[in-house]
Amino acid sequence: MRPATLGKRALGPVAAPFSPLISHLDLTRELTRRDVLGRYRGANFGLLWTVLGPLLMLVIYTIAFGEILGGRWQRTGQASEVPFGLVLFLGITVHGLVAECLVRSPRLMIENANYVKRVVFPLHVLPWTVVLSTAFHFLMQLLVFVVLAAVVAGTLSPWLVLVPIVLFPLLLLTLAACLFLSSIGAYLRDLGMVIPVVVTALLFLSSAIIPVETLQPQYRAIFSLNPLTFFIDQVRDVALWGNPPDWSGLAVRTVVGVVLLGLAHAWFRLASRGFADVV
Repeated sequence: MRPATLGKRALGPVAAPFSPLISHLDLTRELTRRDVLGRYRGANFGLLWTVLGPLLMLVIYTIAFGEILGGRWQRTGQASEVPFGLVLFLGITVHGLVAECLVRSPRLMIENANYVKRVVFPLHVLPWTVVLSTAFHFLMQLLVFVVLAAVVAGTLSPWLVLVPIVLFPLLLLTLAACLFLSSIGAYLRDLGMVIPVVVTALLFLSSAIIPVETLQPQYRAIFSLNPLTFFIDQVRDVALWGNPPDWSGLAVRTVVGVVLLGLAHAWFRLASRGFADVV
């Protein structure tokens, strides 16, 4: 059986990729809630782990890399040092936001075969729930960062509230990747084995754990080509260093994100015609 499209009204080509937030908002919200709560089902502390987990991560980074290994992250032109654990925490959480979505995407249709085989179900909602659920956990991690930055560093950046805006283009790009990978993963099961390697490369070839400006020029170019490097640096700028965002860079990436999301949505709709036959 072929899954049909469920919609309250026809949407234009620009708005169609955002139909989970327009025509299927209630469904998207409910599935996202289930995804968030399902992660902690059976845990004694339940949803409290959304705060405890990042807190433990930050403590480990601070002790292991800051105290034991003596790591320092001194920016050019920066008058004072910032605890290395805070710098590392922001980079790894931004990478984690993308990594979790990419790793889960290839098996998304397979793991939701009960939805795929329904005659009427908007399958393109599923990648949205993964991204929104992961974004929720990122916000909890950001909350932990805010508290620890205030306590450890003794100050907060006035631009901190702009972190969601800075990450908006990255969420668009991640959504586009999730739609594409989830559609391919339904047909090519081996994709789920390749993506973890890719996300690991994205981590070590970004500014998440290495200051790009300290690298030799030939390596710096490779790191700069990694799309995560720009967003990690931007989040650190607005949340840690107290600098305003690069509005022109964000605008360009927003346009690219919208275009890629539209293309990925169109491809997903085309590929979804055969999902029920392969899952």
